[in-house]
Amino acid sequence: MRRAEDSSTFSALASAKAKIVLLGPSGPHHADLLSQTRSFSIEHVSPATLVQQEISRRTSIGQKAASALERSGFGLSDDLTLAVLRKWFWARKPDAGYLLEGFPATLLQAKVFDEWVEARGETLTAVLNSAAADAAVATHYRTQGLLTEIAARAA
Repeated sequence: MRRAEDSSTFSALASAKAKIVLLGPSGPHHADLLSQTRSFSIEHVSPATLVQQEISRRTSIGQKAASALERSGFGLSDDLTLAVLRKWFWARKPDAGYLLEGFPATLLQAKVFDEWVEARGETLTAVLNSAAADAAVATHYRTQGLLTEIAARAA
């Protein structure tokens, strides 16, 4: 298991074509990393932002998501989350880099995402893990040798 504790690790990822997954929910533990990656010229994507865009555009997926959020008050099912991310993933340019924050959140999402990446003939540059990530998802990427642990800075 690799550990990322300083900015040199992140600058090694700096490429306009880098495909980086940042596991775990958004929060203060991601803030430092996100500020460092802003200079990478890659798209920053989060499921929450994509869902809000779909809701704002009143798309079919957005209407389903809004309805599900009203019913549950939190999170979407894997099916809806995957539908939103699928739309983004297949619409983007294949050689464009991204920092995908907070996805995949479940093992099912990770396996489906891996299938998409493979179908496009792409590889992930890095999977960064915070302590808040789902253990099964972290293990999934650890077994592939992609996982780098990121340490939260003390306040």
